[in-house]
Amino acid sequence: MGALDGLKVLDLTSMVSGPVAAMMLADQGARVIKVEPTSGEQMRHIGSKHNDITPAFFSCNRGKESIALDLKSDAGKDILLKLAKDADVFIQNFRPGAIDRMGFGEEVLRRANERLIYVSISGFGDQGPYADKRVYDPIIQALSGATDIQADRVTGKPNMFRIILADKVTALTAAQAISSALYAREKSGRGQHIRLSMLDTMLSFFWPEGMGGLTYAEREFDPKQAGGAMDLIYETQDRCITAGVISDKEWLGMCRALGREDWIEDERFLTASARFKNAGERKALTAAEIYKWPSADILQRFEDEGVPCAPLLDRTELLDHEQINANDSISRIDYPGFGEVRQARPAAQFSDTPSSIAGPGPKLGQHGVSLLTELGFDVEEIETLIRNKTLNVE
Repeated sequence: MGALDGLKVLDLTSMVSGPVAAMMLADQGARVIKVEPTSGEQMRHIGSKHNDITPAFFSCNRGKESIALDLKSDAGKDILLKLAKDADVFIQNFRPGAIDRMGFGEEVLRRANERLIYVSISGFGDQGPYADKRVYDPIIQALSGATDIQADRVTGKPNMFRIILADKVTALTAAQAISSALYAREKSGRGQHIRLSMLDTMLSFFWPEGMGGLTYAEREFDPKQAGGAMDLIYETQDRCITAGVISDKEWLGMCRALGREDWIEDERFLTASARFKNAGERKALTAAEIYKWPSADILQRFEDEGVPCAPLLDRTELLDHEQINANDSISRIDYPGFGEVRQARPAAQFSDTPSSIAGPGPKLGQHGVSLLTELGFDVEEIETLIRNKTLNVE
């Protein structure tokens, strides 16, 4: 059994931030019921389909049950309220105010279930000029400083992370907050409302080192000044690698590995502070030396000297990398209709309550009939809901 075995989660979210948060709860043993519109949530329609499910939808919604309801109808509303009566967690990521207009605001659900953990995920928060704006990940990257952090070091041109970083960091934050709220409920017996925005989440995520220049108000400086301190990508004779040094010991190891012992007593690089101050010059000199070597040779020399390093893997190479395989980091599961499906295993490994991938991504409305049967609906009532298009059971 997983750590969250016995918990029931209603997932009304779409796209990535909410679905991934709920998926993590499913991996940890919760029963997650995805409540979708009868046409299916938007992520179902983005990308090519296999067994009627897109890869992104599968990966954001694995292990869930799906019920597709017309929540504008009285019958659909009644079904959702019945599902909520014994739920532990309710997650929604509509724009602020939308869920209230739908008839499922916190006060309504709280009357039905005092112990409910009610979660509202938004793009910008409930207040301010952006509160009602539509939002996708690039908008949050633009407002949170992400594009400044990723700016080209030479030209200064802003860049975006090429993944939906804001959505996924928000999902991680939401899942952690839900766990904390469930723990608090164990002590108090009361549910509560968790509100989080993608913008706030990203600011919090970036702040420790990305906003270092803004931390001490009386000593403010442009955070870009610290942007060159991290060792990043180096070219060798045959491929790119990374190698990072911070401590004196690591720097000594790099100098020895490169055959540049003359740098050890160089005042520009004698201390961590000096290496930070002269990071641009240090990296240029280091890059010129690394370029002289085949990747396998210099990586081995770095390993022998205790210098943190690795090759830059492309996304197909990582499937066969010895470290990833040693950890069984990629699960390979055969599902009927899909064949072998690859998923990153749940990252947190519990000794007593193991996490696991509970099942594939559900087809639209796949579990609608069984869920209504659990609620006490008979066959005739369910058939009527299907005919009236309140329930979709594709």
